[in-house]
Amino acid sequence: MRERVPRAFHMTDVQNVGPRRFSGPRLPAARGWSILHIGYQYYYWVRKGSSSIRSNGCEISYPFLGPATPMRSAIFAIALTALSVSASLVKRATVNDIATLGYATLNGGTTGGSGGPSTTVSTLDALTTAVAGNAKKIVLISGTITGDAVVLIGSNTTVIGKTGSSLVGVGLRVLNETNVIIRNVKISKVLAPGDAIGVQSSHQVWVDHADLSSDRDHDKDFYDGLLDITHGVTGITVTNSKLYTHWKASLIGHSDSNGAEDVAITVTMALNWWFNLNSRTPSFRFGHGHIFNSVYDSNDDGINTRDGAQLLIENNVWSNATKAIKTDDGGFAVAIGNDFGGATNTAPVGNFTVPPYPRTLLATADVRASVVATAGQTLAF
Repeated sequence: MRERVPRAFHMTDVQNVGPRRFSGPRLPAARGWSILHIGYQYYYWVRKGSSSIRSNGCEISYPFLGPATPMRSAIFAIALTALSVSASLVKRATVNDIATLGYATLNGGTTGGSGGPSTTVSTLDALTTAVAGNAKKIVLISGTITGDAVVLIGSNTTVIGKTGSSLVGVGLRVLNETNVIIRNVKISKVLAPGDAIGVQSSHQVWVDHADLSSDRDHDKDFYDGLLDITHGVTGITVTNSKLYTHWKASLIGHSDSNGAEDVAITVTMALNWWFNLNSRTPSFRFGHGHIFNSVYDSNDDGINTRDGAQLLIENNVWSNATKAIKTDDGGFAVAIGNDFGGATNTAPVGNFTVPPYPRTLLATADVRASVVATAGQTLAF
């Protein structure tokens, strides 16, 4: 029996549980139960006698507490009574996954290198060669690659960071390309003028489960952006990512004088965690942006809507902040269901109220637990 799992959990005693998938309401945090994730994208597979739970490619180890007690069995039985069966089957994360959320699903979708040959790289030279060109391909990064470089990614490419991999001082750039997926990468300390991830003059790009950071010990211009999206890009989705400890996090739209090109920009940002950032969370010029189900902690500045940008901002959460949403240069925002945590929203109300694609929103109260548990390089490949 297989069941959809919109809500997931971490169990400490499942010896009496046969292979089963679960769905339903949040399970009780009591005697052997603790909530690990609340969301609609993660699925847990529990095996009898196993010591791990798999979740879309993530494996979470847990200890056995000995033979099941009547109390533990009772808790589990109570939980099962609330579960509902769905006929749909759910896959774990794979190298062939395609974009399923946001603007990246439009205009033919974003498939990257799905179905193409796979190669694993562990050096800068091998990475640079493997991701070049427009042939369909999947490139997996293994280990730590260091350098002072920005690697250009060709069209029809999926780039995946394997568990524990990282790029230090090495950024990724999508320039004049289309149909690119970047998943599960950890990138840090890319020196200016490079960005950790840069997308320019490109279309149909999905960034998922990225871990992007630097430090704030240096001057603000020592590094550039963590995730810059500029020059008329369209069909961009950024999900399940972590951006932190940096000065200028994410610039969307090139400059105040580039409106003729950047008015076309379309970006979805969902289920991301932004923290310990000075500015650009993001700074958004001209185009349309949909930002939802994200967490903002201890940032010095808020979402900045500029130069006529139209933003739809739904069910996000802020803490330890004074500014949640603002405008310096005539941007607009429709803000719905957010928890500003005492921070301000000073942006004029815009006209972007419904995105051109379906979406399922987490309840605002569930956003923090869901996002903090899963954002960043948390998939297993």
